[in-house]
Amino acid sequence: MSITTRAAVVESGGAPFTLSDVVLDDPAPHEAVVRLVAAGLCHTDLGVASGGLPFPLPGVLGHEGAGVVESVGSAVTGVAPGDHVVLSFTSCGDCRNCHGGHPAYCATWLPLNLIGGRRADGTSTISRDGEPLGGHFFGQSSFVERALVDERSLVKVDPAVPLASIAPLGCGVQTGVGAVWNVLKPATGSTIVVLGAGAVGLSAVMAAALTPATTIIAVDRVAERLQLAKELGATHTVDASGTPLGEAVAEITGGQGADGIVETTGNTAVLRQGVDALAARGTLVVVGAPPFGSEVALDVNGLLGGKRVVGLTLGDSETQSFIPALVELVKAGRLPLDRLIATYPFADIDQAVQDMTAGRTIKPVLLF
Repeated sequence: MSITTRAAVVESGGAPFTLSDVVLDDPAPHEAVVRLVAAGLCHTDLGVASGGLPFPLPGVLGHEGAGVVESVGSAVTGVAPGDHVVLSFTSCGDCRNCHGGHPAYCATWLPLNLIGGRRADGTSTISRDGEPLGGHFFGQSSFVERALVDERSLVKVDPAVPLASIAPLGCGVQTGVGAVWNVLKPATGSTIVVLGAGAVGLSAVMAAALTPATTIIAVDRVAERLQLAKELGATHTVDASGTPLGEAVAEITGGQGADGIVETTGNTAVLRQGVDALAARGTLVVVGAPPFGSEVALDVNGLLGGKRVVGLTLGDSETQSFIPALVELVKAGRLPLDRLIATYPFADIDQAVQDMTAGRTIKPVLLF
């Protein structure tokens, strides 16, 4: 039986989010209906809403949902009504990367999550006045009071942890943490540099503080964010508007350079500076996403010292094991996400967008 609910709809590229009544399709066998309690707002949502990606609009975005399962399709086995869940990306479950524990590199990741707007079979999950809307965003489209969610987007979590405190785990936080834990894997005494102290970057700082890395350098232009980075585990900070990055890192490391760098800004000039600041055999993880087609020039001879540049999607996380572990760290106070979060009523989504765009809020979380 179809469900009428309230959603934040983007009518066209560059248009604001507007609240509207929508209708969810009947759940497919591998889908569940989730009552949203909270949903994080991410720069990816804003990029799609601006028209920067070919997602079908009008549509419903949102990909950091958290809520309570209300009903499940006939083939769903991993969750049951009443379970608390964090919503993350979806994947096919059948390709080589999914079978290998790397669902973020699923062969069908782009259409299933970012640009398709439909189920894999082409059917729509959400409509308005009888017309299909773009939906199934990251398998969830969670800017809605009730969402129709793909089974592989659902992660069952500890009900003792407030859902508003863990909604950002679905994308931004697991991306920053995964860059450090799943890719850089710092050895004892390592130097880690995080370029950009937004939600993803600060998540990487917190993750690095839980490793044997002894030097953690946060780089940003905003003094308040650099101070927060120090409180979350950075041992050093660099004001990007002052000393050039390479000089600053060389001074801190005695000329050695960085063993690992997490680039979150999406600025190709910053990426180039990061590669140049690497130590021999150092690795830079590219997290920030500039517009499609962006290129960066690198000094080829500078790479011959064993430097690596690695792209990353969603922390290369296997969500069913990774997200519950992060929830336990939040519960124990070892991953203090509350320092990043500001909450807004769902009806105030446009205010949340404005505050995020202006840098007044690091991670807005909508409450339903």
